[in-house]
Formats: sequence, C-alpha cells, structure tokens
Amino acid sequence: MRPKTKPGQIRIDLHTHTCISDGTDTPAELVANAARLGVGVVGLCDHDTNDGWDEAIEAGQSLGVRVLRGIEISCELDRVPIHLLGYGTRKDDPELAAELARNRAGRSQRVPTMLAKLAAHDMPVSEEVLYRHVGDSPSVGRPHFADAMVELGYVIDRREAFDKWLGDGLPIYVGRYSTSLEQGLELVQAAGGVTVVAHPWGRASRDCLPPEYLASLVRAGVLDGIEVDHNDHDRPTRARLRKLANSVGALVTGSSDYHGVGKQDHDLGCNTTSAAVLTEIDRRVETRGGLL
Repeated sequence: MRPKTKPGQIRIDLHTHTCISDGTDTPAELVANAARLGVGVVGLCDHDTNDGWDEAIEAGQSLGVRVLRGIEISCELDRVPIHLLGYGTRKDDPELAAELARNRAGRSQRVPTMLAKLAAHDMPVSEEVLYRHVGDSPSVGRPHFADAMVELGYVIDRREAFDKWLGDGLPIYVGRYSTSLEQGLELVQAAGGVTVVAHPWGRASRDCLPPEYLASLVRAGVLDGIEVDHNDHDRPTRARLRKLANSVGALVTGSSDYHGVGKQDHDLGCNTTSAAVLTEIDRRVETRGGLL
C-alpha cells in the first residue's frame, strides 16, 4: 500500500534494484516508476555493482527524480550473509572496485555446479535460458536461476524457487565468496561513502547482529546507519531497532528493497527515509570526498 504523503513532503526510498543485478526494471524504468509514484529520491543499490548509476541519473535528470548512488555489498559475518549498503562511494576507487569484482566472480564461478545440481534433480536448465535472464547484469545471481526455473515450469515464482531449492542450505544452493563485514565497512568509508546495514533483523543475520554488536560498530564510527523500516521487519522489530539506533546516534533509514516484479510485497516507496537523514548522509559523503 502506498503511504500517504503530506503536501510538499518528498518521498525518499533508499534501497532499490534494477536488472543490472537481480531486479527486473532497467535503471531508466526504475526512475520512471519512481516519478509515476511520486517518489522523489531513490537509492540505487544493485548488488556488488554500480553499472546502473549513469543510466538512472540521466533518467532522473529528465524526470525530476534524484538518484542517490548506492551499492549493496554481499558481506558475511561468521559465515552468515550480511548485506551492507554503501551510499556515495567513488566509482573509481580501486580497492572497492576490486572487492566488488571478486564478489561478482564468486557468483559466476558457482554456475556450473548449480546447473549440474538442477539437472540431478530433474530440472535441467541450459546456459542459454539462464543467461537470457541474466541480461545486462555483470554477474549471475540466484534470482536469475529462479527466473529460469519459472520459465521452464519447475516452480511458480521466485519465492517457491528459493523456499524449496535455492535458499541457503537447500538442494541447489552453492556457497560463494563474500566480503567480510569488517572489510566492507572499511572499504565503503575509505571510498567516501556512508555505511548502512540492510534489513539486519529480518533474516538469518539477526542472530549474529545482536544489539550490543551493532552498537559497538556505530560507536567505533564504522557503521553510520541501520535500515529499520523494511518489509522484512515486523512492527515490534522496527521499534526495537529504532530505539537501538536512537540510543547510539545511528542514522535510521527506510526503504522498499524494490526488485520490480522479482520480489513480492516490496512496492517502490512502501517504506521511506526522512529528509533530515538524507541531508546527513549527503553531509557525510561530502565530508569524506564521496560522490553526490
């Protein structure tokens, strides 16, 4: 459901994806949809890549939508996946670019094994079908496998593919390289960016991101913010996270984690971030020499 907006109030959605990673909109389509829905600012945070920035920004200049440069880095802590959002990083930072490339390579390297596992479970998927769904993305993600499985009639939708086959520890899952959370935090800030941990208590990451640990990262100055308002967090979880963030001075963000038609119940603009928080993100990026 689209939230109500007061006259003159800008709607800010700081976590969205396009077909450059595992969304279904092109960067230009994402911005056009934001304009249509009255979302004035979108954070484009494709997984481990910033290849969609230029197209989105160009579209935003035409349609009056600001595109905040972002990435979602695939991190891990104690072998548990953690997603880290970075805003305003310099595109040409060599250390960050190299680490993002390493994450993307980890996805591509597991493709043959995953295809073999699918065939062993009587669900053969050809490379031709798989890469048709990969499209312009610089790496192959599990959602692309899910889309291929949907096309071939093995599952109804991405959710069924992940719930039965592709999710962590399930029959088709294959592990891959991910950046350590500590390194990810350091790389983003060194590249001029602002760090926000994505949906920290919505998935398996909750157990390894207890309040005291998140607080310690904020107090150490390596974590700038926490994505509180996210559809993977129920109301009590949001309340606890908001209280935690406020107690340690962390930025509180809200976003849709929009993937186009590739993710259900994550409508563009369903959760938003305050203008004051965006202003502070901009200030920190400018201070650190990042890109606005």
